[in-house]
Amino acid sequence: MTPYTVRDFMSTAVTTLNDDCRLLDAIVLFRRTGKRHLPIVDTSGKIAGIITDRDLRLLTPSALAPVSLDEQNRIFSETPITSAMTRSPITVVPDSLVSYAIEQMQKNKIQCVLVEDKGKLSGIFTVTDVMKLAQRLLQERESPAA
Repeated sequence: MTPYTVRDFMSTAVTTLNDDCRLLDAIVLFRRTGKRHLPIVDTSGKIAGIITDRDLRLLTPSALAPVSLDEQNRIFSETPITSAMTRSPITVVPDSLVSYAIEQMQKNKIQCVLVEDKGKLSGIFTVTDVMKLAQRLLQERESPAA
């Protein structure tokens, strides 16, 4: 049996933000797309970092905080994405074994790894992709032998 690689399950249509964006851009993109992870790239397509919906939730003041909605919007529209993103995110190459990618996710307590090929972002491998693999393996095991 041939081992599965990240290339077999990763998403290649990746929603990204440029490193000159603001936090408000990330908020809008998260809401519009329903994505949970946004890789941040520079003008050459090189990975600069990643921001997650969880990062933004942690940055958002509590409803009990004495910060008005206008003030929150001002802060988010003025704050560079680079000040909140995780720099040097965990990456793998497309031909990495899925087991290695999952090990990195477990070890680092993260929900995704970015896939880098020749210095550029080429995809993202998430917990959802792990679930697709689990489903495939279960279906193969449960299907009657031909």
